This record gives sequence, C-alpha cells and structure tokens, in this order.
Amino acid sequence: MATQKKTTKKAPAKKKAVVKKTPTKKKAVAKKAPAKKKAAAKSTKKVKYTAEQVYSMIEQAAYFTAENDGFSKDSSTYWAQAEAAIHTMVNR
Repeated sequence: MATQKKTTKKAPAKKKAVVKKTPTKKKAVAKKAPAKKKAAAKSTKKVKYTAEQVYSMIEQAAYFTAENDGFSKDSSTYWAQAEAAIHTMVNR
C-alpha cells in the first residue's frame, strides 16, 4: 500500500488591515510682511587725502585740461579751474 500524503489546505494569509490616512488640513499660517529694507545708509566713508595727494591731483587735472585746450590760455587759469574742481570733489 502506498502512503498518501495528506494535503491540508492552508487558509490564505490574513492581510494586514490598511488604515487610510485622511489628509489633515494645514492650519492657515499668517504670512509675515516682508522685512523692511533699511534705508540705504550712506556707508561711503569719507576718504582723507594728504596735501601731497591733493596737490598732485590738481597738477594732473590742470595739465590735462590745458592739453585738451591746446595750451591756449595762461597756466594759472588752468590751475585755478583744476583747483576748484578738485576741491569740490575732495570736500564732498
């Protein structure tokens, strides 16, 4: 007599219960006003020039003004114009 295998049917594996998450409503967050930009403070530092530097600037400005004018005027005229221009620029 041949032995027969007993086959028992297993019950199907139980599926885990899946809990569906309900979407949660996000709380309304009050929007912050954009940060106020500080007024552009004049952060330009006043540069201190030495007397020699000022003299050199006047000298060069007078020369280039005279050169552009063709040296048609007296040198003291060019010097006075350059001196006025450099002093207004330096003393701002």
